[in-house]
Amino acid sequence: MENKQLTVKELEEKARLLRRLIIQMLAKAGSGHPGGSLSAADLITALYFNVLRFDPANPQWPDRDRFHMSKGHCCPLWYAVLAEVGYFPKEELFSLRQLGSILQGHPDRKTPGVDVASGSLGQGLSVGLGMSLAARIDKKDYRIYVLLGDGEIQEGNVWEAAMAAAHFGCSNLCAILDSNGCQIDGRCQDIMGLEPLVAKWQAFGWHVININGHDMQQILSAFQQAHTVKHKPTIIIARTVKGKGVSFMEGVVDFHGRAPTKEEAERALKELE
Repeated sequence: MENKQLTVKELEEKARLLRRLIIQMLAKAGSGHPGGSLSAADLITALYFNVLRFDPANPQWPDRDRFHMSKGHCCPLWYAVLAEVGYFPKEELFSLRQLGSILQGHPDRKTPGVDVASGSLGQGLSVGLGMSLAARIDKKDYRIYVLLGDGEIQEGNVWEAAMAAAHFGCSNLCAILDSNGCQIDGRCQDIMGLEPLVAKWQAFGWHVININGHDMQQILSAFQQAHTVKHKPTIIIARTVKGKGVSFMEGVVDFHGRAPTKEEAERALKELE
């Protein structure tokens, strides 16, 4: 089904609400990954509310667009979005990481709206490549979007998939790089430098769009541009801030994989009012 197009202001409000849900879920669970979930919130808000074709009443609709969260540890964001668009009741969000929950610490196919499990980093672009080629074989016009982390793209498998996607001219494939500059052990530039990102992806034959990943108008324009590209895949390099929206989490590596305490959650939610 086609989504109702929200205004920039409405999308920004949705992203704020999703950030609140992320904090609440993680505080309740007592574990999880807030930093990357918060940094990608604007990107995935725009994608689900204004770009993707999907039907929560029919999760396996053959003509749906596909989304794969390669950096699976940021699934609190994905779960919040899936609940918000109607795949399951919002009450389920507060069972995050509990035994028997449909919302595990990394995405699993038991979650409505999730097509492929993820969590072991570096594999998601290959998954997206397979989906892209399947669409071509089946003569379908659906598009595939894959969210990558910048620490993740230090893995060689990502670049093998990048090379193959360009070789096969996968114009229905769009990667989204949540480039927040941090990974679990520190800042990316200190562990394994990634720049020049734009030149690298261009050298691999991709159409590259470099944006501020918190500017909703730039995000929407990037998705629109990606839809027009022919004969090559697209990557949106979104420059973001780890922990965006919560002042004491922004740019702090520790919040890559540490849930907020009760007191921190209360402070964060106040900032997100």
